Amino acid sequence: MNRRTFIKWALYGGAGAFAGSYPLFIERNIVMVNRYRIPIINLPPAFNGFTIAMLTDLHLGFLVSESFIEGIVDKTNRLQTDLIVCGGDYVHKRNTIEEIEKVWSILSKLKARHGVYSVLGNHDHWADTDRSIYWLQRTKQNIRHKCAYIYKGKERILIGGAGDYWEDELLIDEAFAGSDEDECRILLAHNPDTVDTEFNTPVSLTLSGHTHGGQVVIPFFGPPILPVNNKNYSSGLISTNKTQLFISRGIGWAIYPIRFNCYPEIAVLELTGKE
Repeated sequence: MNRRTFIKWALYGGAGAFAGSYPLFIERNIVMVNRYRIPIINLPPAFNGFTIAMLTDLHLGFLVSESFIEGIVDKTNRLQTDLIVCGGDYVHKRNTIEEIEKVWSILSKLKARHGVYSVLGNHDHWADTDRSIYWLQRTKQNIRHKCAYIYKGKERILIGGAGDYWEDELLIDEAFAGSDEDECRILLAHNPDTVDTEFNTPVSLTLSGHTHGGQVVIPFFGPPILPVNNKNYSSGLISTNKTQLFISRGIGWAIYPIRFNCYPEIAVLELTGKE
């Protein structure tokens, strides 16, 4: 093999190694801050421009370290949004109290001027339901099966939380019980399939995760694998029959430890009025 041939094959080998390692070691660790404007018809005027940072699907565990999650929490706090919501799946393994303790000691450091509110995902139930609920309550972030009233002057919006679609009761109507019919309600539900279930309460916006955006998105084709019944539910803002639905690509990994053309994200939602 002459020198020119050797250099050519070395370059091919280097390119192949980079292409093979990129989804596992590079893109999976590049967390974007993506900003979205969300128009809402019945948004009170005082909340025009109100910002919500959304974290979901952290999956602390194999290949997702405590220091990585600490960086995410610090980055989110520095955004100084009006509100922070967390959409579940904070740990990865089944039957693990240890991971729950680790991740919630970090999530308890989240701070926003109008509060931090969280629900659980299927992985949190698989790890340990009772301990996950304990931490929701201890951190005062719990809106599972209930809602919080967010005020600006005399005007308000409601943030309510559903139980996990796979492992819990949803109880959406119960969460918003007592609210007025024309109020602006935002639902936090881990799995986007939740919006296709039976509930009667009008919901202006639903925030979900669970899909990770598919983790691998093939150009002109889309994600080949989505862990939901409705394969239209990948990521971003989607109009449904019942509600506007926003799906975050999340932070960690679930089915396979790679990402391609689907960066992890901290989603920052800016609410705007809609005529």
